[in-house]
Amino acid sequence: MKMRASFSSLVATVLVLVVWRVEDIAEACSCAPIHPQQAVCNANVVIRAKVVGLTEVSTGDDTYGNPIQKIQYDIKQIKMFKGPEEPIVFIFTAPSSAICGVVLDTSGKKEYLITGKLDEDGKMLVTLCDFILQWDHLTPMQKKSLNQRYQSECDCKIVRCASAPCYINSRSECLWTDWITEKEIHGTQAKNYACIKRTNNSCAWYSGALQPKKEFMDAEDP
Repeated sequence: MKMRASFSSLVATVLVLVVWRVEDIAEACSCAPIHPQQAVCNANVVIRAKVVGLTEVSTGDDTYGNPIQKIQYDIKQIKMFKGPEEPIVFIFTAPSSAICGVVLDTSGKKEYLITGKLDEDGKMLVTLCDFILQWDHLTPMQKKSLNQRYQSECDCKIVRCASAPCYINSRSECLWTDWITEKEIHGTQAKNYACIKRTNNSCAWYSGALQPKKEFMDAEDP
């Protein structure tokens, strides 16, 4: 009887551990990589900013009456590439990276490119699934494209190739193959190319600093 009780206790302990592990997995943050152009097109707000402070705040209650905690970052906006007329002074994120919360340096010494969404109250929300990068880590092509090219080409869609073979399903798509060709999420196409629409309504990768030449715009093959 004693052995049977011990065995039952062991089984119960294992089941509890399994349930905890499943809950941990369910709560873990999982995001698909995104090309910076697609991130800009998907975002409501795109800014260049410094982070100068942090406060943990309550933003209401969940459906069970529990307080919803968020991290409020105080920011100094340097430039807005996309967003509302009023400057952004706070951004909000979850309090843990396990639920997609973003950790930023609050010393005010680092500049960031930050993409995010606006909630119904006009607050800017950011998660690990948004494209957030230190400004100094952006390439010259990425910085230049933020001013116009990324936003002007949102009719084109960038499709990530996670494993070969992969294909586009529409002439308005560009195949993002950095992971396949370089084993790097943000490789050459992410750093130096934009997906732009040509005169025949097909989309294709382009890396020139200047406006594309007529020969490129009139090309027949996507």
